[in-house]
Amino acid sequence: MFLVLKYKHMKPKVNPLFFIYQWFVAFPVMLVITVFAALFTIVFSPFSPNSNFVYAPVRWWGRMFCYVVFIRVKITGIENIDPKQSYIIAGNHQSWYDIFVLYGWLPVIFKWIMKAELHKIPLIGKACDSAGHIFMNRSNPIEAKKSLEKAEQQLQHGVSVVIFPEGTRTYSGKLQKFKRGAFHLATDLQLPILPFTIKGSFHCMPRTTFNVKPGLIEVQIHRPIDVKPYLPDHIQELIQTTWNDINSAL
Repeated sequence: MFLVLKYKHMKPKVNPLFFIYQWFVAFPVMLVITVFAALFTIVFSPFSPNSNFVYAPVRWWGRMFCYVVFIRVKITGIENIDPKQSYIIAGNHQSWYDIFVLYGWLPVIFKWIMKAELHKIPLIGKACDSAGHIFMNRSNPIEAKKSLEKAEQQLQHGVSVVIFPEGTRTYSGKLQKFKRGAFHLATDLQLPILPFTIKGSFHCMPRTTFNVKPGLIEVQIHRPIDVKPYLPDHIQELIQTTWNDINSAL
C-alpha cells in the first residue's frame, strides 16, 4: 500500500517542450497510425490471420509508437527462439509501452491474452478480435475457461501466446507475484514457457501518468523452460523458476 500511495503522489518531471510535442504532434501521429493498422487488420485478418503480411502493419505500428517519442529498443536472446515452436511467452509488465515493444521487436507471430474490458475500445477491440487475440474475463471462471480453450486452438505451427503473469502493470517497477493461469495453460498443452524481461519501460511511462519520457527499453529473451519435469504436481516450482529467470535481468 505504501508503494502505491508513494507512486500515485509522485509528479514526474516533464520537459515543457517535449510535453507540447508529445500531445500536439506525436499523439496525433500515433492516432492516425493506429487507425490505419486497425483497419488493415480488420480487413485482411479473415483471409490470412497468421501471416507475416497481416502482421507487418502492427509491427510497424509498434515501432512507430517508440520512434515518434524517441524511445530506443534493444532486444537480446533472439537465438533462444525456435521459429517453428509455439510457446507460452511470459514476462514482466512495466508499462503500456511493453505492448508496443513486443509488437515491434518480438520476431514471432503471437496472440495476446488480454482483459475483456479492452474489447470495448472502439476499433481496437474489433481489430484484436479479428486478429485472433483472446479476451479473458477473470471474474467469470466459465468464460475464463472458454478463453483458455480458444488460446489452445491458436497455439500451433509456431504461433505463440503472450501473457503477463502479474496480471497488471507494476506500480513500483519491481516484479510482482504471478497468477497461475499461464502456467496451467503451458502444462495442459505441454508447451515450453519462453520468459522475457523488459527493462526501462517503467521509466519511459509508469502507470501513474500518460506522459512519455524518451529513453532506452531493453528486452531480454531467456532460454525456454521445458514444463514436463514439473508435471504433474510441481506447478508452483515452475512458477518460481519462471519468476526467478525474469527477475534475474531486472
